[in-house]
Amino acid sequence: MGGGIAQVLAGFGGYQVTVRDLTQEILDVTRETVVESKWGVKRAAEKGKLGFDQATRTIELVSYTLELGDLAGCDLIIEAVPEKLELKQTLFAELDDLARAETIFASNTSGLVITEIAERVSEARKGRFLGMHFSNPVPVMRMCEVITTPEVDADVVDQVVEVAEKAGRAVCMVKDQPGTYGFILNRVFAAAYREAKKIVDDGLATEEDVDKAMITGRNWPAAFFGNRGGIGKQW
Repeated sequence: MGGGIAQVLAGFGGYQVTVRDLTQEILDVTRETVVESKWGVKRAAEKGKLGFDQATRTIELVSYTLELGDLAGCDLIIEAVPEKLELKQTLFAELDDLARAETIFASNTSGLVITEIAERVSEARKGRFLGMHFSNPVPVMRMCEVITTPEVDADVVDQVVEVAEKAGRAVCMVKDQPGTYGFILNRVFAAAYREAKKIVDDGLATEEDVDKAMITGRNWPAAFFGNRGGIGKQW
């Protein structure tokens, strides 16, 4: 997810992006994903979706580091670590001590409560903290849910929406709601999955026919039971 986010921010938005991760091996995989993968920059150029100069510039704009300190000068930091609340809280607490007061924090969580993720940052930072949920694979799926909290400043929301739109994202606004999991995309999908599973469990249709109905009737690229996208997956 982090590599995909970096790719669209650099490729469409023209932003200088720094990807930070824990090991050189992970960074090498991320770089490979950005440049060489099915949805990467080179393939996009081959298909005519990116011009040669734009593809080259995209690669140049993305840098990779193992050092958390290299994020100190960033205007916007987007977190894309695994969906573990404690991990996200700890990371943002470290970043809060490191980053400039003006830096905006955003979580790419697919459904954790934003106010809970922001629990350990300073009160001032909570006004500059929100959610930016991208969908995988990011270069293909244009959605970006911007999740706002009661504490976030209106100008911060405007800045993040501008960044997302400049990166070619279709922005969907949604309010943070404690006691729930998911925003728009995953809550609606989860409800649909529950109904699809009930149809199968009741013996009304097979998994294959349920998937076929949604793929051919709604033009979904994938449905509930067969190959579908998700974190670490590409259909």
